[in-house]
Amino acid sequence: MITAATLNKVKLLDSSEKLDAHLALLFEIAAEFGWELEAWAVFPNHYHFVAHNAADNLSEFLNKLHGCSSRAVNRFDGVTGRKVWYEFWDTHLTFERSYLARLNYVHTNPVKHRVVVDARKYRWCSAEWFFLGADRPFYDTVCSFKTDTVNVYDDFD
Repeated sequence: MITAATLNKVKLLDSSEKLDAHLALLFEIAAEFGWELEAWAVFPNHYHFVAHNAADNLSEFLNKLHGCSSRAVNRFDGVTGRKVWYEFWDTHLTFERSYLARLNYVHTNPVKHRVVVDARKYRWCSAEWFFLGADRPFYDTVCSFKTDTVNVYDDFD
């Protein structure tokens, strides 16, 4: 699981166009580096995703994502050279219960941040994709996991 934050938590992805651009880059660069996304949520000053990959290329993947995303956001704002991304935190999920809880955490993160009442209505999140595409028993299992004790850096409000 990855969490990344903008510098000083500034809401630089502050429009639909910027959120769309970052999410498109996340999908594109994840595919390029062989990462399979399982959950994602993108906000104006941070994002989370859960993914897996057999390669050891996370740093390269995130360096390219953050570089491309920074340039795109700066183009939208008419600035050059501004630092957009501050830091990222990664958690290697090795226990099934931790994995399932974090899937649910990311899918429902827009509700945690009080952006929407139903995460499926937040278009920069995987909740609707997961609802429509997951096998129903797996979906129900993931949704049954409580997220209030999941230890994720998520102080972005």
